[in-house]
Amino acid sequence: MIEAPLNYLFGAGERAYPVVSLTWGMMAISVAVIVAIGVLLIWGTFRHADEDRDATPDRHDVTTAPIARPRAGLEWIYVGVGISTVALLFSAVWTMYTMAEVHAPGVDPAVTIEITGHQWWWEGRYRNDDPSQIFTTANEFHIPVGEPVRFVLGSGDVIHSFWVPALFGKTDAIPGQVNRTWFQADEPGVYRGQCTEYCGAQHAKMGFTVVAQKPEAFEAWRKHQLAFAEEPPEDTAAARGEAIFMASCAGCHRVRGTVAGGALGPDLTHVASRGMIAAGALDNTKANLAGWIADPQHIKPGSRMPAMELSGPELNAVVSYVAGLE
Repeated sequence: MIEAPLNYLFGAGERAYPVVSLTWGMMAISVAVIVAIGVLLIWGTFRHADEDRDATPDRHDVTTAPIARPRAGLEWIYVGVGISTVALLFSAVWTMYTMAEVHAPGVDPAVTIEITGHQWWWEGRYRNDDPSQIFTTANEFHIPVGEPVRFVLGSGDVIHSFWVPALFGKTDAIPGQVNRTWFQADEPGVYRGQCTEYCGAQHAKMGFTVVAQKPEAFEAWRKHQLAFAEEPPEDTAAARGEAIFMASCAGCHRVRGTVAGGALGPDLTHVASRGMIAAGALDNTKANLAGWIADPQHIKPGSRMPAMELSGPELNAVVSYVAGLE
C-alpha cells in the first residue's frame, strides 16, 4: 500500500501523468498570481500613502488650492490585466489539451470492468465475450500493469463517484445512467480508491483498492476468480460454518458453486483472498471478520448488513468457513 493512498499530486499511470502535470502547473500559476498581487498591493499602499503626505496642503495657507491628482498608475493596471489575460488563456488551452489527451486510450482496453456503486460498497463484474469467463468480485479490483482498463460505471441506489487519485480523475456512478472511464497503471502496486460523492452515513467508509499486477500474475488471479469455492472438509468447524452460512447469509451473499445466490451484498466466493473487508474499513483478518459478522452496525452504523444473532461457537464456525473462501 502506498504511504499516502489518496495523494493526487503524483501519478502512476498513462492517464494520470498529464493531469498531474496540469495540477502542478495550475498550482504554480496560482501561487505566482497571488504573490504578484500581494507585492503590488503592498507597494501601491505605501507608495500612495507617501504621495498623500507630500501633496497635503498647509491648512494655514488659505491661498493654497487643492491639487488635482493625476491619473497615475493606470499603466500598471493595463499591464496587470494583460498578464492575467495571457495566464488565463494559457491555463484554458493547457486544460483543454490535457482533457483531449486523456479522453480515450491509444489502444483498445485489455479488460473491461462493470462497476456498480452500492451503499456502501463497490461491485465489480469482469466482462467477457465468453459467458463462462465472467465473474464478479467486490471492493478489490485487479488489473494488468501497462495495459488500459475500461470501467463502465453505474449505481444501484444513489449517486456515487469512483476515484483512484494516483491513476485517474473521479467519474460519477449515477442511477439509470452509464458512464465510462479508463486508466492504466504503469507500476505494480496497490492503489487506494474512494467514493467522492456524498452518498449517506457511511460515505467516508466506502473505499476500495486497485491491485496492479504483471500480466502473468493478473491472468493467474483471473483464473482463480473463475473457480468455484472449495467445499470445506467434513466434520470440521468450516463445514459446520457452511451450514450456518447457507441458512443465515445465503439470501444476501453469493458463493459460486453453492446454493448461496444472494445479490444484495458482495459476492464472497473468494473473499479470503482480498486484502480488506467492509469496503476498505477493516484489514481482512479473522478477528476483524468476526467483529464484522457479529455486529456490523458497530463498525459502519446504517450499513445494510444486519447484526447476526449467533452464539460464540456458531460465530467461530462461520468465521472458519468464510476465512477459507480463498
